[in-house]
Amino acid sequence: MAGSAGSAGDVGAAGDAGVSGGVTAETVPTPAGDARITWHHVPGARALLAASHGAGGGIEARDLRALAETLPGHGVSVALVEQPWRVAGKKVAPAPSTLDTGWRAVWPALERAGLPIVAGGRSAGARVACRTARELGAKAVLALSFPLHAPGKPERSRAAELLGAGVPTLIVQGGRDPFGRPEEFPALPADMELVAVPYGDHGFGLPKSAELDEPAALALITGAVADWLPRALGLPRARG
Repeated sequence: MAGSAGSAGDVGAAGDAGVSGGVTAETVPTPAGDARITWHHVPGARALLAASHGAGGGIEARDLRALAETLPGHGVSVALVEQPWRVAGKKVAPAPSTLDTGWRAVWPALERAGLPIVAGGRSAGARVACRTARELGAKAVLALSFPLHAPGKPERSRAAELLGAGVPTLIVQGGRDPFGRPEEFPALPADMELVAVPYGDHGFGLPKSAELDEPAALALITGAVADWLPRALGLPRARG
């Protein structure tokens, strides 16, 4: 696999994931430029969720932040991965093949944690996770706001990309997502699950008329992921 671990900042080194708690940052060189991993460590972690952002934003996305804040309490470390284009301050994401190149090159740094890795991401990041899961040895995939099709173009479906992940997969989809509403998804195999976030758009934003607020929507997302992870990985459920 291409790439090598770069420098770590803040508290300790990223290789300490699961040993010392806290948040650290690590720069990883890739053929597409420098990527950055923000590690959310938990002592004694049982698994690692590695998740990247979409083409229209970064790791500050509400769902990624919520997972990074919540999952360590369930014994899961979280690594939020910023693609090189985002680290370089560019406004437009590159071609999917370039995104895959950046993700592949970060993988060895993720493996150093010595934990089962769930590959995840939102939107374009979910597509990357699905395309590369089996190749990289991911144990499962978390697909947040999977872009099943471009808005207004349901005939150009990316369902084959999703169904080709080849590992247990959880899809979390907003009920109003113009890139694919939950009811638009095809029949899923037994190892794939879909959780709908009522009223949610592509970023899980909610209209004022929604019957739930943002904290409730985020709790639905983090709760669904925390419930699914032990089943997907064959782990005992964490206490507490």
